[in-house]
Amino acid sequence: MMGVLQTWRRDMGYHPHIHYLIPGGGLSCDGSKWLSCKDQFLLPEKPLSILFRAKFRDELKKTDFFLQVNPEVWKKDWVVDCVPVGSGEEASEYLAPYIFRVAITNNRIRKLEDGEVTFQYKESGTGELKSSTIKAEEFIRRSLQHVLPDGFIKVRYYGFMASGNRHLLRRVKQLLGVGPSEAKKQSLSDFKEQADLPRCPKCGSILVLVEMIKPKSRLPP
Repeated sequence: MMGVLQTWRRDMGYHPHIHYLIPGGGLSCDGSKWLSCKDQFLLPEKPLSILFRAKFRDELKKTDFFLQVNPEVWKKDWVVDCVPVGSGEEASEYLAPYIFRVAITNNRIRKLEDGEVTFQYKESGTGELKSSTIKAEEFIRRSLQHVLPDGFIKVRYYGFMASGNRHLLRRVKQLLGVGPSEAKKQSLSDFKEQADLPRCPKCGSILVLVEMIKPKSRLPP
């Protein structure tokens, strides 16, 4: 699973939400086969929205930010939209730009005069092209809303897509018949063997012995 954080609306308003790309299935416990979900069914939206709200609230309670949230927020219905997207290629292409994209690009700014900024945006849902003129200070404020804190990670990977589970991702590609030919030829025994190989604690890649450094015969001067 992959999650991408987006914080803006098309008019640069503050609208934090997360896009998740979730595979329609998973590996069996022994890694021998791929188990697909049935009839394009994954998760029911209503119970998922309640569960997500509760989990978010419980985690926020562990921080100093919880008391800054209006209590009415936890009584409102949270919106969760869970729909099948086929192979996921179009969804991936849609999410990819958000990894590096900012709230507004220069080509959308049409005019800057008299201390005001005029920019264009497409109305969500209708696709209608509209323009907005706001004070330069307000434009700066809206822009800075979407600057993430230092060290904040916008994209997260889970399950077989996590960096520490590359061996699982290779196995998935093998079972689904995608990826390099080497991955297709990899047997289940090779898969289990690779799972036990030493890996980098940060990126999860398999460690490869490059060279043995022998101790020197004498100390340097």
